[in-house]
Amino acid sequence: MQNLKKCSELMPILYATNMSEGIAMLNKIVAILSKKLQSYDIEITEIHHKLKKDSPSGTALTLAQSACNARGLDNNALKFGRNGMCQRNKDEIGVMSLRGGDVVGKHTIGFYGDGEYIEIIHNATSRTTFAKGALHAALWLIRQNKGLYGMQDIFEF
Repeated sequence: MQNLKKCSELMPILYATNMSEGIAMLNKIVAILSKKLQSYDIEITEIHHKLKKDSPSGTALTLAQSACNARGLDNNALKFGRNGMCQRNKDEIGVMSLRGGDVVGKHTIGFYGDGEYIEIIHNATSRTTFAKGALHAALWLIRQNKGLYGMQDIFEF
């Protein structure tokens, strides 16, 4: 990342763990909900095809980081999987991974309160989704000043 930051002093650079426009929007939504719903527990699940090597996915980690940043938490708040006797801590963000079949990518972010909950799901049904997002980002990036950008930057909020 240091090399990217250094290069971004000379030219515009876009870095993202996922080039989907939907995931870019989801990251923004996760940040907003995490900040506004402070008393809600946050759990993230992700499902990918059986051949995916990393776990959790970079996308799940980015979503978790968006939630952490919005709540002023560090990465120690992240809890990867649960097993045996365990009680959830207040400032904990759970991240669970599943692998199977030919699932391109499914990410579910849940905000669980007392008496209600919100779940937001993003499904990538084709890898073409990432190519379309990359093209959109490239067309946006060529008009930018030098600096380091993310997928969320291509949308005006």
